[in-house]
Amino acid sequence: MSEDTVSAALTLKDIAREAGVSLATVDRVLHKRPGVRPDTVRRVQETIARNAFQPHVAAAELARGRTRRFAFVMPSGANPFMQQIEAYLGEMSAWLSARRLSVEMVSTDVFDPSVLAASLETLSGDYDGVAVVALDHPGVRAAINDLVDAGTKVVTLVSDVPSSRRHHYVGIDNIAAGRTAGALVGRLVGQKSGKIAIIAGSQGLRDHAERIFGFNQVMASEFSHLDILPLLEGRDEDDRSEQLISRLLGKHPDIIGLYNVGAGTQGVAKALTEGGREKQILFIAHDLTAMTRKLLLQGTLDVAISQNPGHEARAAVRVLLSLARNEPILSEQENIRIDILMRDNLP
Repeated sequence: MSEDTVSAALTLKDIAREAGVSLATVDRVLHKRPGVRPDTVRRVQETIARNAFQPHVAAAELARGRTRRFAFVMPSGANPFMQQIEAYLGEMSAWLSARRLSVEMVSTDVFDPSVLAASLETLSGDYDGVAVVALDHPGVRAAINDLVDAGTKVVTLVSDVPSSRRHHYVGIDNIAAGRTAGALVGRLVGQKSGKIAIIAGSQGLRDHAERIFGFNQVMASEFSHLDILPLLEGRDEDDRSEQLISRLLGKHPDIIGLYNVGAGTQGVAKALTEGGREKQILFIAHDLTAMTRKLLLQGTLDVAISQNPGHEARAAVRVLLSLARNEPILSEQENIRIDILMRDNLP
């Protein structure tokens, strides 16, 4: 069973089949009975951990009829990556049902701190756990802390609010992602001199701010001959991003590289194409979606720094479940990797 496969109601037979052992061997490992080789014990335990299989806890919850409710607070609007996360959560229905879990989507304007905080406040007392794509703002931090004080388990997803009392963060190392983007821009433009444009959704989003920090850190230390233009904020919207980049291209004909920190990639690509600059400007963005795949194949987008939305969706649910059960967080739930994708290595 691959990581991208969402399991239905798992049984001991499923665990035995995936681990390549007998049902009796799984039973011996679960009850810590002797007679099983160490490498077999490890393989069974890894299979159990990978599938978040909790036979005793799950059985007790099913017997009590205990249903837990989780809310996912996601950005409103057409953000392809966020839509992928929502789609993966929908595909987990059998897995969730087998564990008596309910996941509900709450759509809100994550770029407006007052709106986001108000959305979080409405969840108090109604959910066992909340996963939120959060703006790093005092009002949002206070709303998260109020949820925690009320007994709700809170996980930040994709974008962190580390100064809050949230229980856990699920996402990539965004500073490393920004540094990667900086290294790619600097190396791929080669010895050319010119200007580099940056557009983000908002610096208030921690993931965007950290990517910008990592990017600028590398550019300043390793590629100081390149001139970094002032940051633009497109709120992850295609139309707004297109307008901003179109105006920028008109003002700066010597732009040779462009880094899109968040979403709005389709709008940026449209501005490049309509300006006749899609083959002249190195373009780096984030995430592999149907749209970014097409742009990579066309050659409009040169590199996509990708994170796995399925892994993030599953990890957020499993972390919330582990927190609700007072169980340790597994390392595989924390490590969300990044991939560097170009036209010639698309999966």
